[in-house]
Amino acid sequence: MVPAAGAAWAVAAGVLGTGSRTGLAVSLAGLAVLLAALLRRHAALALVAAVVAGVAAGCAWRLALDEHGPVPALAADHAVASVEAQVRSDPRTFERAGRTGVVVGLRVERVTTRHGTVTTRALVTAFGDESAGGLTVGQRLTARVSLAPADRGPEVATARLLRLGPVRPPPWWWGGAQDVRDGVARAAAHGHPDGRALVPALVDGDERGLTDELREDFRRSGLTHLLAVSGTNLTIVLACLLALARVGGVSPRWTWAVGVAAVVGFVLLARAEPSVVRAAAMGLVGVAAAGLGSRGGTRALAWAVVVLLLVDPWLALRPGFVLSVSATAGILLLVPPFADALGRWMPRWAAVALAVPLAAQLACTPAVAVLSGEVSLVAVLANLLAAPAVAPATVLGLGAGLLALVPGPWAVLPGWLAGWCAHWIASVGRWSAGLPGASVEWGAPWWVLALLCAVLGVGLHRAARRPALAVGLCLGLVVVLVRPPQPGWPPRGWLMVACDVGQGDATVVDVGGAALVVDAGPDPTAVDACLDRLGVDRVAAVALTHAHADHVDGLGGVLEGRDAGPVLVGPGGGAPNRDGRTTQVAAGARLSVGGAQVEVLGPVGPGARVSDPSRDEQDGEGSAVNDASLVLRVHVRGVVLLLTGDVEPAGQDALLRAGADVSADVLKVPHHGSARQSRRFVEAVGARLATVSAGRDNSYGHPSAAALDLLRDVGTRTFRTDRDGDLAVVLRDGRLSVVTR
Repeated sequence: MVPAAGAAWAVAAGVLGTGSRTGLAVSLAGLAVLLAALLRRHAALALVAAVVAGVAAGCAWRLALDEHGPVPALAADHAVASVEAQVRSDPRTFERAGRTGVVVGLRVERVTTRHGTVTTRALVTAFGDESAGGLTVGQRLTARVSLAPADRGPEVATARLLRLGPVRPPPWWWGGAQDVRDGVARAAAHGHPDGRALVPALVDGDERGLTDELREDFRRSGLTHLLAVSGTNLTIVLACLLALARVGGVSPRWTWAVGVAAVVGFVLLARAEPSVVRAAAMGLVGVAAAGLGSRGGTRALAWAVVVLLLVDPWLALRPGFVLSVSATAGILLLVPPFADALGRWMPRWAAVALAVPLAAQLACTPAVAVLSGEVSLVAVLANLLAAPAVAPATVLGLGAGLLALVPGPWAVLPGWLAGWCAHWIASVGRWSAGLPGASVEWGAPWWVLALLCAVLGVGLHRAARRPALAVGLCLGLVVVLVRPPQPGWPPRGWLMVACDVGQGDATVVDVGGAALVVDAGPDPTAVDACLDRLGVDRVAAVALTHAHADHVDGLGGVLEGRDAGPVLVGPGGGAPNRDGRTTQVAAGARLSVGGAQVEVLGPVGPGARVSDPSRDEQDGEGSAVNDASLVLRVHVRGVVLLLTGDVEPAGQDALLRAGADVSADVLKVPHHGSARQSRRFVEAVGARLATVSAGRDNSYGHPSAAALDLLRDVGTRTFRTDRDGDLAVVLRDGRLSVVTR
């Protein structure tokens, strides 16, 4: 069955990328192969052909509906229509251009235009104002919408809500699920503050209370899967309910009914979205493996993949599907041998607890590296430490939500306990994310990492049989993570270094036998130490982007004791004129600095001549002085660097309106990665790598998760001085990478 599932996945991905006609052709070809295989009594080939034909036909049918349905046709014309629809996802808020909006998924069932009314069944993504924030899953509504085409996917259109009409309450089953979700949130509020945000995410996937900082910590530590509904959630709940059923005397003949009820309740509670249906299927595979063994579990996994692709072919292109299947396969295949090896010298329950996160991480690491370009060095350790609290937090949180439906204080104690379990998980995430090298860049092909993981798996299995060797490897891993070996500094082939000077900016560019220093940070000692580590004794030029202390107060540390050239400032000034060496430059200037060519792109527009820092807010987010920052585009050894000071969205957009070419290979993220970034600007830069200079635990919250998410959305790899120290951009063999100190 495994080859059939793999073929179905490949066919679905290929058909969705080419169109319904390809799907029809593949389906007919599969039927022909099926007939031939049946005539020759080749059962294995017949199974593969039947699965391929079915999945290809399903993809073709879904694509035909998307290509020829009434909603896609209206969206292509950007038509305005009245719709009757059902809410299919919880509303999520977003900010754009300083305004708050809401995005919600709808299932459109009827569309009315001046040409008449048609019945349909189309998924759309709707955008509205804050009035749409109170919608809940299952409600039916009427609305006046403006339709537009959507990107290729299960949603056939986007809809802007022009006027929201009457809203009818959801069916009782959706209403009951919402009551339980509300109960979980209320009960969690009695515990630790971490629990208020994390318990709803663990129980039902409600992430609305999570802070940007916690999301980023969990991403770096390899715990992101805990913030979304997964098969693990269902497996935990099923195991608990089945155990209670046995204790309560439920006949084994009827335990299946308990399991089915649990799955249905789980899907309703966590919302019947593709990710939840996928998680439910993976959870059932885990339960099946417990009764059938790893071989039976593998067959169950293959069937689950085929059924899910028949239900929703677009899963074939979703990263979450890849990770779910990889993790489940790893658990099915690797946990038994790992647990057996560890079980020779430790209790069985402890062996399984160690084997599960290890197996899942080994299986998922190649996929994670392909998707994110990073490999987490702390993920296994973080998951081992967090695992003991996950099940109690989930079960207690769900129990508290159910007890909250009963009048009285019954939900307070389990909610309080769940909150403290969640606090442990959050503490593990924060601690592990702060370890040096929590995540490292991976640029080699995925199969290299897959091969390394396979070799590592074999080695770990052998080591697990020997207690002394296993304990020694674990202690060595801890030492390496807490105090990793430092590479030689500066690394060979370095182009640019973002110095770790605390909450400030200081960037050094190697211009061939000398350095261009852009900003000097807040502390002369810190920038002087960074330049000493790089062996810089000659500074071809210093550029001060604007007159804030965190960029100019360290200037003495750059100049003193070094052969230094001119100090470049913008039209608004940047520093006192030291020894007459200050030179003013403006947009349009082109300079040769050593072996580098420097274009001055900004400031442009009305903010270009703010010269009195006292008129500015104290390092405020809406700073006029920030928008007067020098913006430099530096060409060095065939690489383009964009150094942006603290320019705000207004200044960023002004550069685009002025026609400046802001494209670059490396971006110094404006204003220490504050939340105020222009998406148009970041997309226009299109950098492969980005550096953020910020102080550890700074009071501004820099860099913000919003900025980091934006950079990730556009495909830019981002590195931070507050966690990684000095950041060196290195060019070796024509390839850019970042080395941290």
